[in-house]
Amino acid sequence: MLTKRRITLAGSTAAAAVLLAAGTAPVYAVKGGTGVGGPGCRGASKYVKVCASDPSSRPGTSGSSGMPAVDSGVGGEGESGTAAAKCTYTKLVPQPPANNLAMQDGQRQGGKGAVYQVMCPDTGRVGVVWVPDGVPAPADPAVDPEVLARRAVDSMRLDGPDVASPRPGGKYTVGVPMWLWVNQGESTYGPATASASAGDVTVTATAKVTSIRWTTGDGTAVTCAGPGTPYRGSERMVDSPDCGHRYTRTSSGQPGERFSLTATSTWTVDWEVAGGGADSGQFTETRDSAVGVRVGEVQVVN
Repeated sequence: MLTKRRITLAGSTAAAAVLLAAGTAPVYAVKGGTGVGGPGCRGASKYVKVCASDPSSRPGTSGSSGMPAVDSGVGGEGESGTAAAKCTYTKLVPQPPANNLAMQDGQRQGGKGAVYQVMCPDTGRVGVVWVPDGVPAPADPAVDPEVLARRAVDSMRLDGPDVASPRPGGKYTVGVPMWLWVNQGESTYGPATASASAGDVTVTATAKVTSIRWTTGDGTAVTCAGPGTPYRGSERMVDSPDCGHRYTRTSSGQPGERFSLTATSTWTVDWEVAGGGADSGQFTETRDSAVGVRVGEVQVVN
């Protein structure tokens, strides 16, 4: 069985972090509505997600009154040869409305300060953060938590699906239901958990398979939300209750007389900064496994 790795960034945007001299400041945005938040926000959970913030090209947003750009990545020439991710901080003018969560956080901190936009173009993270008056730009490079989250995932062994059915050496029949399912292991289905740290910041990432797409080799594909149901034999000729396929032609004429079936698992990775707070996010990665499927006609005996 062949396994192939592919990485994909999810469309949702995670909360952005800024490490201030006094510690890590939580980041917030309003889901929908006016101000910093916007429609189309995905990712409701116990953690507050950042959806969008005013870009500097929009009217009313100052591009010159913000905090200076700081290095928010980890690594570099001396660490794994990885370029550091850059983040910039820009004061929003006008400030968000009072019901914005970042503004509410500011009120809890005494109400003297302003909301800044945080942009990390290397990872695509966009968010906002309350910065109290008198607090300078971070003296040391801040860490983009998503960079650490991806490092944590890199330390995991995430493999392609462990296909249980169809079996590589099996022989299948046109028109007969084929039940598709996978074996569930930590490295092939999850959940798998790992952490990565830089300075005082630790991010924990948890990865698990949330769907499997079966490309059956005959021009069709089936996407299943779970691992599939094992066939026990007593079900006879019924279709799988959640993940199956019926071939309508034989594999004759295919390379090796087999259809090339590919099972592609989507791993959803949820990450959060250790120690509480609101900084968290999500992205996806995919892994592939390939199996050859021999399909023939029903043999009739006179």
